[in-house]
Amino acid sequence: MFNIVLVTPQIPNNTGTIGRLCVNTGSSLHLIKPLGFDITEKAVRRAGLDYWDKLDLHVWEDLDEFFSKADIADNVHFATTKTDKPYFNSEFKVGDYIFFGSETSGLPEDLLERFHDKNITIPMTKDGRSLNLAVSTGIILYEAIKQNFTDYRELM
Repeated sequence: MFNIVLVTPQIPNNTGTIGRLCVNTGSSLHLIKPLGFDITEKAVRRAGLDYWDKLDLHVWEDLDEFFSKADIADNVHFATTKTDKPYFNSEFKVGDYIFFGSETSGLPEDLLERFHDKNITIPMTKDGRSLNLAVSTGIILYEAIKQNFTDYRELM
């Protein structure tokens, strides 16, 4: 359905929760190294429960390897707090890649600059800095599903 890309995730529980989300939405999960944990860690498995073995998981050594092998064109979205474009103003299509950065540092600046017109954000009050990675992924992924619900129903 969709491709969720986590660039250098640091917290295993978030990745486990996102893995579970991907299984339940028919999405693929792409992890870009370096990871802040071992994906066999108990915390990842616990958060993913019994879903981890059903996950369409792809692990990449770095962004260069990912971009050299993935079919990337105009089918990308980059979640960041460094833009004013709300995620719900983006047009999502089945098969799109939705990128999320590390919990501690977000997406690399050069990546955001390279795809400036594809940056999206979740609106927040001025009192908030950011949302939890798994929560952010769920918010944006379900907007993408909403926009493509006819195709998504075929997976149900």
